[in-house]
Amino acid sequence: MRYVPLFCLREGMMLGNNLWGEHGELILAKNTVLTREYIKSIEKLNFNGIYVEDDLSKDIQIIGIITDRVRAKTVKCIKNVFISTEHQRGIKDFKEMQQQIESIVEEILNNSSMVINMVDLKVFDDYTYYHSVNVAVLSIVLGSALGLRKEQLCELGFGAILHDIGKVFVKKDILCKEAVLSEDESEEMQNHSILGYEYIKKVSNVNMSSRIGILEHHEKFGGGGYPNNLKEEEISLFGRIISIADVYDAMTSDRPYRKAIIPSEVIEYIMGCSHSLFDPDLVNVFVRKIAPYPIGTCVLLSNGLSGIVLKNYESFSMRPTVRIFKKDDLEIPPYEICLSDREFLNVTITGVF
Repeated sequence: MRYVPLFCLREGMMLGNNLWGEHGELILAKNTVLTREYIKSIEKLNFNGIYVEDDLSKDIQIIGIITDRVRAKTVKCIKNVFISTEHQRGIKDFKEMQQQIESIVEEILNNSSMVINMVDLKVFDDYTYYHSVNVAVLSIVLGSALGLRKEQLCELGFGAILHDIGKVFVKKDILCKEAVLSEDESEEMQNHSILGYEYIKKVSNVNMSSRIGILEHHEKFGGGGYPNNLKEEEISLFGRIISIADVYDAMTSDRPYRKAIIPSEVIEYIMGCSHSLFDPDLVNVFVRKIAPYPIGTCVLLSNGLSGIVLKNYESFSMRPTVRIFKKDDLEIPPYEICLSDREFLNVTITGVF
């Protein structure tokens, strides 16, 4: 199957995998043939795009780092935690959430050799909850690549999924404001990391390292971050990890004030901000594990060819294997090229579609 942006969907296309709603319910099942009504429904739910299956891509398998069911259940769980926190209904969901984190860690450890394809079918209206889960997944992937033990990965995941819990205590008009925040508003927004840390410290006996990750995920490797203007190894490992995961998922998501940025451009941004914003050693590991051009992505090449990404490589993350099916917008018999092969080193990916 292949990923198709929302604006490219057409009647008659076949859905490549299940679509899940904001409450973890199944909206459309795999192999559903899209009608005009179905496409309108997908548009109303604000998906960025979907996976479709056709003759060109039917042999392309896209395996998520965690299953759709685990993702949907974890989104529902973290949503309950945020709502319970907002209405001060206690911490009854924390135990369930810890169990969900353990499930995510198990699935990631079972797929630890994979290059991760993070094209997620996010429900825009539940961005906060999907974002929280994605930051946890990305953080655990990075922690696993660093060789952290299972227990440490669970602690990392717990801190990552709750990294924004302090925003529950920030005024809604500030959280939802599309214009530039005033100085006072920025200060209140920045307090969310301290508020989250203090809240979790008060209501839970969760490990200190998880709480510190919540506190320090907006510190900058080169200094100048908040709340404590730490730098380099003064920032905890969990804080440095969650910082990268948070920025990556936020930038690749649709927001009220801008459209999602494609993964390759976000990877370039993160690489460019090594030393200043992010730990360069962690960035080097991150870019090997997270595919800039996820499998199933349709790409444009500098030599006028177009194709679908088939395979990614840790050592050559920007140079995948591509199935070519167009030349200068004209369809041609498909064939495969690997951009890391010597004969194609002068060819670059110039865009996605």
